[in-house]
Formats: sequence, C-alpha cells, structure tokens
Amino acid sequence: MIKRLLLNILVLLMLTLVSNNSYGQQEPSFTQYMYNTMTINPAYAGTRDVLSANLLYRSQWIGIEGAPQTQSLTVHSPINEGRMGLGLNVINDQIGPVSETMFSGTYSYILPIDRYTSISFGLNAGAELFNIDFTELNIFDEQDTSFQNNVDNKISPQVGVGAMIYNDKFYVGLSVPRLLRTEYYETEDNSNTVATSRAHYYFTAGYVFDINDNIRFKPSILSRYVSGSPLRVDVSANFLINEAFSIGGSYRLSSSYGLMTSYQISDAILAGISYDRDSSELRNFNDGTFEIFLRFELFKKYRKMYTPRFF
Repeated sequence: MIKRLLLNILVLLMLTLVSNNSYGQQEPSFTQYMYNTMTINPAYAGTRDVLSANLLYRSQWIGIEGAPQTQSLTVHSPINEGRMGLGLNVINDQIGPVSETMFSGTYSYILPIDRYTSISFGLNAGAELFNIDFTELNIFDEQDTSFQNNVDNKISPQVGVGAMIYNDKFYVGLSVPRLLRTEYYETEDNSNTVATSRAHYYFTAGYVFDINDNIRFKPSILSRYVSGSPLRVDVSANFLINEAFSIGGSYRLSSSYGLMTSYQISDAILAGISYDRDSSELRNFNDGTFEIFLRFELFKKYRKMYTPRFF
C-alpha cells in the first residue's frame, strides 16, 4: 500500500515538475556517466579511436513500485582516418505509467590542437516516443478529464549539440543533447499543456593523475542545469589499478552517494557496476539504486593499448 502510494506521488511530482509553470530534471541520470558519455554529449562519438559499443541498465529506488528503470545502448566509431565520428544512441526510460524511448544518430568532427590534444564538435538528431498509461494509477477522481486519455507513441523530433577538448589525461565537455522544447501531453480541450521538456545544459570534466606505474587516479565532475530547477552536480573519483581494475565513489549534491567498480575483462571488454544510496528522506522507502554496464571495443589500432583511456 505504501509503495503504491509512493508511485502515485512520484508520478504526480513528475507531471508537476514538467508543467508549463515549472520545469524539472527530465533526462535520465547515470552514476557511471564517465563510461556512458555519448548519451549526453554527441562530441564524444569517435573519440576513442575504436568501434565502441556500450550497454547500460539502471534500476533506481529499488523496492518502490514503478520506480525509474533506464536502459541505454550507444555505438560509435571514428571514420575518415579519425577526423570524424559516427554513432547511435538509444535510451529507454520508464517511471510508473510513463515511458519514453529516445533514439538519435550522432556525428562529430575532430580537430587536432597539438600532437596529443584534440577538440571535437558533435551533433545528434533523432526522435522521441512518449507514452502514458493512466490505467496504472489509482486515480482519486475517475471523472477527471486529465487522466482519461492515454498518450500512445507520441513522436517528437529532437536535436542536440556538444563540444569536447580531450587527450589521454583530461577532458572537458559542454553539451545540450536535447535542444527542442517538446510538448508531450495536453488536457483534453487542448487548453493547457501539462507535460513539456526543456533543454538541459551539461558540463563534464575529468583528469587522470599518475600515482605510480600501477595506480592512476581520476576525479571527474558532471553538472546539469535546466531552467526552473536547481543546478545538479555529480562528483566522482576512481582509482585504476594495474590498468585493469578500478574502484571509487560518487556523490550527487543533496541527493545520493555511492560506490562503483569496473574490471577490464579483456582488451575488448570492460564491465562495471555501481550502487547508490539516497541522502534524503527517500532513503527510508527504498533499497538504493543499482547500475551495470558492459563496453565492447573492436578493431583497435594496437593489439594492446599501452595506456588505456580512463574515460
């Protein structure tokens, strides 16, 4: 009963936050964003110099019925001798009766600044499918017209842009992966829009410090801003040991904290897992957030990378 009530509260909060009077954070969040960068910045496409595919699954607020579930697939590769990149993004996000699938193609143009450092400019274009099934809710007033008509596969175009400066030691990125304002849902008489999306602005950065020949340390940061909502900041720090095993922690300002780890199973396969706990009162009603990813890379220039990229 309590879990069902929490589901209704979560959905009502979501609809309130995306109303035409206020705008909340609507894009999926990832604890292991440093391994899933192309979902937020199209300029990342092709920058790893190999064909790279990433699968990620995230289960948020375990134990709450209808809590957010997110799956993502990204594939990207350099083309034209590394001067450009092409990629594909597919993200499926669901919370209670609301589901959204986003898919886009990605293009980047890469310019060398010096022997070691490059700058990449990216563009993504695609569409979003949006669904709401109100029959999954316990509606107090069944005559309320706002909850009588489901939204089925509403298609909306979307474009985004990004830029990134990087080398093997650091990266700094700016991006807006969804530029277009989208109106998902209106009241029955079309007099009021009750679900819209707005552009989210991302800043990412990280640096790799060589502690010794076997240990590297990388702090990183991701900040996200959308009009009508407080600035959101994620800070993480990872240690890479023997170029294979990494372990670290993360902190989301006024929201959550967690642990993450990954292992380079082979030169082509990297696997990672993370677990977060809320730092707000919501921690009393859920068992945390779980995330797992797999990255596959093919056609490396060298049989073994001498210094594996840490992002």
